[in-house]
Amino acid sequence: MGDPFDVIVIGSGPGGYVAAIRAAQLGLKTACVEKEKTLGGTCLNVGCIPSKCLLQSSEMYAQYLHEGKTHGIEGNPTLNFPQMMKRKESVIAGFNTGIGALFKKNKVTSITGTATFKDPHTITVEGKEYSSKNFIIATGSEPTPLPFLPFDEKKVLSSTGALALKEVPKKMIVIGAGIIGVELGSVYSRLGTEVHFVEFLDKICPTLDSAISKALQETLTKQGLTFQLSSKVTDAKIDPSGVTLTIEGGKTLTAEKVLVAIGRRPYTQNLALENLQITPDKRGFIPIDNNFRTTHPHIYAIGDLVDGPMLAHKASEEGYAVAELISGLSPKIEYIAIPSVVYTHPEVGAVGLTEAEAKALNLPIKTSQFPFKANSRARCSGDDFGFVKLIADKNTDTLLGVHIIAPHAGELIAEATLAIQTKTTAKALAHTCHAHPTLSEALKEAALALISKPIHL
Repeated sequence: MGDPFDVIVIGSGPGGYVAAIRAAQLGLKTACVEKEKTLGGTCLNVGCIPSKCLLQSSEMYAQYLHEGKTHGIEGNPTLNFPQMMKRKESVIAGFNTGIGALFKKNKVTSITGTATFKDPHTITVEGKEYSSKNFIIATGSEPTPLPFLPFDEKKVLSSTGALALKEVPKKMIVIGAGIIGVELGSVYSRLGTEVHFVEFLDKICPTLDSAISKALQETLTKQGLTFQLSSKVTDAKIDPSGVTLTIEGGKTLTAEKVLVAIGRRPYTQNLALENLQITPDKRGFIPIDNNFRTTHPHIYAIGDLVDGPMLAHKASEEGYAVAELISGLSPKIEYIAIPSVVYTHPEVGAVGLTEAEAKALNLPIKTSQFPFKANSRARCSGDDFGFVKLIADKNTDTLLGVHIIAPHAGELIAEATLAIQTKTTAKALAHTCHAHPTLSEALKEAALALISKPIHL
């Protein structure tokens, strides 16, 4: 078995590999176990990175196809879908190699295989035993199937299958209009697929501020995607031509492919948590205390395995924090300042409280909006749909929430995240000089609207 490690991290996703690297940087003898042959977990291999590659490629194709002549670019582009997928795989491979190089640089021992707990201080991986003073469980999550519609990744797709199609389907039904659904639906809609959403709730991307959710549905509808809200799929039949879904009330829908995007669930298979007397809750999450400790104080859980938003960057922050906790430091994560992004076009970036959440907390609030139609950079780009929405405490002027729907909202939200984390006031944001012409000026104008009046509206 050899000398015990100080830390063994189980899972090499954005939570796991960050935890392993940080632990090693702090002088701890560290190993990271990954069941797949490649490092990076779901995010890198079948999630965030491949989906963003396809979103970027499909957006370029759609932009040149529909807007090229406006910009003086003649000729229609030709879609080479296999090359688009090949580029995606090349990007993934580069990152796989990069994480491996970071492990070597920081002297993290990489172990390939499935980790199973033998006891609170021992795991087995491919028949070998490894002991450690501390463990960090970071095995992530997996797509949730419908009971009557299991994934076959041929006609019934999870997000993983949707990222690996061999050809562009003519029609796709997406069950679930959350972030994963609208992103992948956008990819194939841009490439020519007829995309129809069936959503159980009465709005898309329900965690977003209502004004943003409404605006996102409006612009996606104009792009050709269709939405059937407040609808429940009750049955499905698969035949050689595709899938027929039955909607509550008797209506049927048929498509070549069905993407089930109703959420994700924690992945704890093969860990043998019962050997540790650790029992996940009814949703599958591992219970932890305020320092990420399970019922065993030397065994930690992070990321999608624990309660909270299933976001790669949230997992990374937790991985970094746990490594520091094990080293005797006192890190702090401001969960209110963890942003979320929807990588459609336009993008959505959000951080802090929504208006509904602020009202539910009985907070005295003031709100403002500033449209990108009044922003010079957006007008120059010919891409001016969207707005910035700010929410601030009416008494203290402290910013409580920032919500953006616009081109590059995922980048713009970084400034807002810092503002929320540092409890910045609307006045401070309004009086911060922003370069001209930039999209970020919309944040300044929205802040001016909170304290007085915007200049350009």
